[in-house]
Amino acid sequence: MLQLLAADPAFANPPDEDGSVLIRGLPDAHGDRFHPTAGTIRMRDATGLHNPAVYRALVRKGLVPGGMAGMPVLTREGLAYETGLGARILRRGCGPDRAR
Repeated sequence: MLQLLAADPAFANPPDEDGSVLIRGLPDAHGDRFHPTAGTIRMRDATGLHNPAVYRALVRKGLVPGGMAGMPVLTREGLAYETGLGARILRRGCGPDRAR
C-alpha cells in the first residue's frame, strides 16, 4: 500500500535526490476499504499501517529509513521491492467479486 501511495501525488511528495519518497498522508477508510487515487485496497491488506513492528521490519530490510518519525518514507529499494500485493488491489470500476 505504501508503494501505491508513494506513486500518487495526492498522498506523496516527488522523489528526493536519493530516490526516497515521503508519504504525506494516508487515505481515510470507507467501511472495509481504502480509496487512494489508483484503486481500492481492502482494510485487511493494510492492517500494518499503524503497527510499529511492521515499520521495524521494513527498517531492517532497508525499505524505510531507520529512526523515522511521523509519516512513512520509502527508500528507492522500498519503492522497487516486490510485495505480491498488486494482484489484491481492486481497480476502480471493478466489483469486489472481481478481486483476486
